[in-house]
Amino acid sequence: MGKNLTSRSEDYSKWYNELVVKADLAENSAVRGCMVIKPYGYAIWEKMQAELDRMFKETGHQNAYFPLFVPKSLFEAEEKNAEGFAKECAVVTHYRLQNDPDNPGKLRVDPDAKLEEELVVRPTSEAIIWNTYKGWIQSYRDLPLLINQWANVVRWEMRTRLFLRTAEFLWQEGHTAHSTKEEAIAEAEQMNDIYAEFAQNFMAIPVVKGLKTESERFAGADETYCIEALMQDGKALQAGTSHFLGQNFAKAFDVKFTSKEGKQEYVWATSWGVSTRLMGALIMTHSDDKGLVLPPNLAPNQIVIVPIFKTDEQFEEITNVVNHLMKSLRSKGVTVKYDKRDTLRPGAKFAQHELQGVPLRIAIGTRDLENGTVELARRDTLSKETTTIDGIEDKVVVLLEEIQSSLYNRALDYKNTHTTKVDTFEEFKDVLENKGGFISAHWDGTIETEDKIKEITKATIRCVPLDSVNEDGKCVFSGNKSSKRVLFAKAY
Repeated sequence: MGKNLTSRSEDYSKWYNELVVKADLAENSAVRGCMVIKPYGYAIWEKMQAELDRMFKETGHQNAYFPLFVPKSLFEAEEKNAEGFAKECAVVTHYRLQNDPDNPGKLRVDPDAKLEEELVVRPTSEAIIWNTYKGWIQSYRDLPLLINQWANVVRWEMRTRLFLRTAEFLWQEGHTAHSTKEEAIAEAEQMNDIYAEFAQNFMAIPVVKGLKTESERFAGADETYCIEALMQDGKALQAGTSHFLGQNFAKAFDVKFTSKEGKQEYVWATSWGVSTRLMGALIMTHSDDKGLVLPPNLAPNQIVIVPIFKTDEQFEEITNVVNHLMKSLRSKGVTVKYDKRDTLRPGAKFAQHELQGVPLRIAIGTRDLENGTVELARRDTLSKETTTIDGIEDKVVVLLEEIQSSLYNRALDYKNTHTTKVDTFEEFKDVLENKGGFISAHWDGTIETEDKIKEITKATIRCVPLDSVNEDGKCVFSGNKSSKRVLFAKAY
């Protein structure tokens, strides 16, 4: 704890990796490409989970749980989906180990314990869920079916980074069934709006809502809605996606319902999800060279109180005051921690809480007790002030709101100043190399142009913004006609 971090300007990637480990968020595990999320990191994820879960339930969704394993034949049923994920699948082929006769004390796969059908470890759950829905849906009275699950998934990534890309990660995935196309599209849009609202109000991250291009779309979807965020190094990060699946999965798994008119029709579907990748977004949007900077709405401890004392009697006096203060703060909905460890000096505690991004810190010593004051420090601005202890609860509530909006406005200002309109490919390359961020440019709508730009610059089309207006122009690369600007960026 408290060791100096590599500076962001020196090596952003190294800074990020060091911060995740030193702030006690996560670490690499004995399993290649998989991470251990440590208690402090998991506490932040739990806060994210709780808020999202509340938002899902307020919009009529229920939680369920489906198996980790998907029979290969089910996985293959929707061809585009199977093809899109095939290269990342881990597959279970045997169900037993046995003693290895050639190596005493070692085990080997029992060759006689081969599964009749191989099982795919879920990279996403559409296949197993839609096979299940076939038994749940018979009539229009069974619709809409609005289900979410909190789960882990496995995608066998070759190059991994803590939170951003791991072979196993945690997420939620919503899977809904509807009687009409319009209702399913409205659901996909609503969930994308919920993700945007969560990012902005809780993570303090401004996002762009948009549609993915055909080549960036979820495998098996007719349309993919997304929220795109901009990190401090000028790279974009896809923070959430919501898919209108049309009737593709209903047809693949033969999920039909009897309509009010008595006709047999295929249902319309959506799926949507966010993952522990949001932790990476949170870290990279707000944090600095001293460590994490957490928005109060997601901080496990919004305020930490550090006592400064020399004798047991002084500690007892301070603790009596702190106990009343904590009770009062908690009654106002503030999460507070009293750091009374006697194994660390106050300076070391300050450094640790700074590294872990606690929004507010109160230091209280014996002189403070005499004067009726405390020292109050803000993590976002690193400013300190001496203030009276009387009425400090109300001041803390106001400051937490101020920090939350200040972090959002700072990130919004960065996004706005790093969104650049360009009209030529020379400008495009110049902005990409020297400034970074989102590039708003005309595109002719072809996959060929999209692929060529990616090949030359490594920039991809992040989305077609939902609020983009029709505007006649020429494609930044081909010079062909274009009616809309799209957002390009290098991305995580």
